[in-house]
Formats: sequence, C-alpha cells, structure tokens
Amino acid sequence: MYSASSSNEEGRSPYPYHRVNIRTKPSLDAAPPRGCGPEAAQEPASEEAAGPAQAGTEGTLSAREIVARDAQFDPHAVWQTLLGELELQMPSATFNTWVRDTWVLGYEDGEFIIGLPNAYARDWLENRLRYKIKRILTTMMQRQAQVTFQVTPRQVNDDSAADKPAPLYATLTTSPDEPIIEPVAEARVVKEPALTPAIPGPSRRITNGLQLNSNHTFDTFVVGNHNRLAHAAATAVAEKPGQTFNPLFIYGGVGLGKTHLLHAIGNRAHELGLLVLYCSSEQFTNDLIGAIRSQTTEHFRNKYREVDILLIDDIQFIGGKESTQEEFFHTFNHLHAAGRQVVLSSDRPPKALATLEERLRSRFEGGLQTDISQPDFETRVAILQAKASRLGIAIDPGVLMLVAERVDSNIRELEGALNRLALQARLARTPLTTALATDVLDDLTPLRTACPPHEVVRIVAGYFRLQAADLTGRRRTQEIALARQIAMYLLSEEHDLSLSAIGDHLGGRDHSTIRYGVDQIAAGLERDELLRNDIMALRELIYAPAAR
Repeated sequence: MYSASSSNEEGRSPYPYHRVNIRTKPSLDAAPPRGCGPEAAQEPASEEAAGPAQAGTEGTLSAREIVARDAQFDPHAVWQTLLGELELQMPSATFNTWVRDTWVLGYEDGEFIIGLPNAYARDWLENRLRYKIKRILTTMMQRQAQVTFQVTPRQVNDDSAADKPAPLYATLTTSPDEPIIEPVAEARVVKEPALTPAIPGPSRRITNGLQLNSNHTFDTFVVGNHNRLAHAAATAVAEKPGQTFNPLFIYGGVGLGKTHLLHAIGNRAHELGLLVLYCSSEQFTNDLIGAIRSQTTEHFRNKYREVDILLIDDIQFIGGKESTQEEFFHTFNHLHAAGRQVVLSSDRPPKALATLEERLRSRFEGGLQTDISQPDFETRVAILQAKASRLGIAIDPGVLMLVAERVDSNIRELEGALNRLALQARLARTPLTTALATDVLDDLTPLRTACPPHEVVRIVAGYFRLQAADLTGRRRTQEIALARQIAMYLLSEEHDLSLSAIGDHLGGRDHSTIRYGVDQIAAGLERDELLRNDIMALRELIYAPAAR
C-alpha cells in the first residue's frame, strides 16, 4: 500500500485530498484539525486571532512588570526547555538532524534570534516548525513570542572553557528565606537597542565533519538494571573498536538513552584519537541522494568508509529504501572486513524490521544485540539527581521522588519535566516545593494519558474530515481504508488493546483484519515521511487535554 514508487512521483501522494497541501506546508507547521467539521481544520489567521493561549498575558501586565519580567529570565534556558519539548514530540532521527544543533544568538522584546549551522536546517525549520515553536515559546513565556532563524556556523574549540556549557542555575532552594535562583554567571541578555548575543549553546565536538554532543558521555550516563548490558557493550566497543561486538545493535523505545550511548561511544573514541562518524539514517540517505545528484559518490563512500567507528542512529528508517540499503550493505561490508566498528540503534530488534532486506538483517544479527528498557523507580530518581547536578540546581529529594513517580515512561520525559519545573520556579520566582511540582506535573501528565478508545476513533476520523461512523461502517474507499488502518494502529500502540478489542471499536471487524491493518501502517512508517507526520500529529491530538 505504501510503495516507494507511489509516495512522491510527480507530486502525487497515496493519501487522500489534503495531502497535496501538506507537501507544500508540512503538517508539523500547521495545527492539525481537532474536530470533524471543516472549520476545525482552520489555523488562526493571525497571531492576534489565536486566542488567549496564543496571545499570552502581555496585555494584563504594566510596563514596569514587563521590564521586570524580561530582565530576570534567561533566553538560553528557555530555548533549551523548548528543545526538550520538541524532542518529546518528534522522531529522534528528525530531531537530531534538524533541530538539536540550534542555539540562541540574541533576544530582544520577545524575539529570539536562533543560530543554525546551514541553510538546509533554516529552511526546514522555517517550513515545518515555525508555528509550533512560536506557540510553545508563547506559552512558556506567557507573552507573545517571535523567532527568526539565522545561518551562523559556530566555532568549536574542545579545549576552550567558553565552549563548555555554563550551569543554567546555581541554586534552587525550597527555603523561602533563601534566594530562589542565583545565576552562576551573567547568562541573561541585557535589553539593549540592538540584539545582544546570549551565552553559547551546548558544547559540540566536530568529528569528521559531523557533530557529537560532548555532554553525552559515559560519565553522564546513569546505569541501572534496564541498561547495564548496553552500557557495558558500548564501553567495550569504544575502547576496542572492531575487536569485541561488531556490529553492536542497541534497540529500545523512544527516549531511553540509545542516542546518548552512541554519542558516548563517539566521545570516548574521539579522546583515544580515533576517527568517528555519527549520523542518523535519514542523514545517510540525504547524503547519498546528494552525492548521486552531484556525481560525487566517490567522496560519499570515502566519507563513510574511511573511519574507525561508524555510528548510525535510528537505522530502522532505511527499511523500504532500496538504494539506501544497497549502499549501506556495501559500506557495512567494507568496514566490517577492515575491522572497523559499526554501531547501530533502532526502536526494535533486527528481526522485527519487516522492510529490511534479509542480507542486512543477517549482518545486524551477527554481532551483539542489546536492548534498553524503561528505568525502574530508583534509577529514575538517580537520573533526575544527575540531571539536576549538571544543571547546577539543588532540589529537595521529595520533589525528585514525586517527579520519578509521576513520569515513568522514559528518560527524555523525565528530564523534560525537570527542565519545566526549574524554569517555572525561576520565572515565577517561587521556591520549587512539592506543591509547585504537583501543579506543573498536573499540566504535563495529561499529555501522556491517551483519551479513551472511542475518542481515538473520533479524532482519527476528524483528522481525515470523516465521521466516526465511516470508520466503524463497511465503506471501503481509499481515504476511509487508510484512516481506519491508522485507527487500528493507534489503538494497538497507545492502548495496547487485543486485536479482538480493537475490532469491537471498529464495527466488529475480525482479528485478522486488524492485524493486517496494524502491519500495513507499521510497514508504511518505515519509509513514508508523510505517514510519520500524520501519526505524530494524531498522537499529539489523542494525548492533548482537549481530547478528553
């Protein structure tokens, strides 16, 4: 159903009616429809028309209050919190490729000037995420926010003290008699007539032209029962590449630390003087396409084959891409034969990658496969303590335990919750007590609680401009069949319902029909970016409080 040949030829799309519009203005840039009627699909015509959530509280503050508020907040801290929010909502490969390496160049009067490494990243963010970023910033700052993207290659010097990230906060105390938060350094941007540069973003190491996050090391990786084997294997291949586990295949759910381990391997190997290349499978594919178009395939092959360690994140996305799999097959063979190390990450083991060629699957299974599962309560507390220490903040253990109890899904959400708590306390100039933590977590937790199954069916139908009865009925047009299969997939993934229970919610369909529909969407996600965007948008809707 989702063949590579039919997904993008001559501007055609396998999706019904509104997909052409999505191609010209991708779905992440526009708020998806939240109801069944046509009016639900309309975006606000202007920032002023977006309502209270969009407009913020600017009009309720006096000039003195606005100046006082702007003087005490840190644009860099706000941007890092925004990145945490986006990381929760996007595929990690997409986030790492386009969003992670952005930083605050300056700030004035609600406008962020954001630095990017190249024009490709600027265009991608302009076209796909501008609206979403403005909406999140407006909510976080409680005032109207603007964002401008500017291509400004950042100079990197590993030995420079200025290149190391400064703590966002020095202390965050629960005692009303002590200062709430004192900056370690003058990190905020003083309001001047011209835009003033903010402090630099997180440190990056440039390795063979690609970037490693120097904060992601083995020292900052919290080890627990859920990831002990993966950590030990990663340490071994970093210190003795090509001699122990080759390839090393790390798999697990979103936000559990796979990318951290890949960066840690790269950073350790970099310290040992080895040549490392880290990229996502999406970047590998894009580089291959660019090399073919520019007739520089020899340069492409030298780039990926003349390294000591090749690290590929989210390898599952090469599934269904014949040319990419062919090139990666030969790249893998070249490195393996030369005794070079290959490390791969995925959201599932090789045997579960349905659209992966058998010859690649057998090679991935020829090394060590190790999984990372969800951390237990004690490990979650330890992760929060480590994160707070890196941020330079002191938080009462009771608050950390409360966060660990309420956020039990993955590490990314744990750290995102902690970032939100710290920022909220700083902006409000109040102690970070368990009461404040409870209020903030109450706002966050509903985002991770899916609406009831019948609401999932209604939301999917509304997203495709259909009625719920269309999905539960017997009509089988192309658009209805697609929406119905997506509903099957989401009910399976988000509610973990049995096949027969899913069938009951979709008009009494039998389990074989449900299994086929779920498998079709799972296979399509391997290779179809439009489908991935739709699933991401729908997940945002079914986890939103408005869906209750």
